[in-house]
Amino acid sequence: MVNIQLNDALLVKEYVSGNEDALAKLIKRHESKIYGFIYSKIPDRDITNDIFQDTFIKVINTLKSNSYNEEGKFLPWVMRIAHNLIVDHFRKSKKMPLYRETEEFSIFSIMSDDSLSIENKIIADQVQIDIKKIIEELPADQKEVLIMRMYQDMSFKEISEVTGVSINTALGRMRYALLNLRKVIDKHQIVLTT
Repeated sequence: MVNIQLNDALLVKEYVSGNEDALAKLIKRHESKIYGFIYSKIPDRDITNDIFQDTFIKVINTLKSNSYNEEGKFLPWVMRIAHNLIVDHFRKSKKMPLYRETEEFSIFSIMSDDSLSIENKIIADQVQIDIKKIIEELPADQKEVLIMRMYQDMSFKEISEVTGVSINTALGRMRYALLNLRKVIDKHQIVLTT
């Protein structure tokens, strides 16, 4: 593991010094993990390819401007860039899946279910507005962790790497996000039932 990090750091230095092959080696070394991460959040090959390319355009621009300073942490840094571009994609397309909680299912348990009935789709459309308002009232750090965990299906280890906080901090933010969601639901007297 240390060798890979040292090699990444050396390749970054070589690329910054003008060796274009160094970047090609870095991309080849990490492309399957980064591409797989993006594809796991957006299972559309065209969009995944676009985000993958945009990720490395940002990497190149940052390296060429000499503003990269995360020695030994190249992969988590690139994953953070990819994560931010994924979030931007969801913001632009407003396709963040949101559902209403009922006795039959949890809000977060059916997000990947493409076989919803017409009735449930109508319910889901209405609930998108309610839940989006609730989530918007959360503090930014709690909202970020909740979205990564629930909507992007990231593990707390991945969240920790992408956000640069410890796993315990990520867990704590998630816990407070859920507690605060309940408070906001009570405050607005929102009834999460059909």
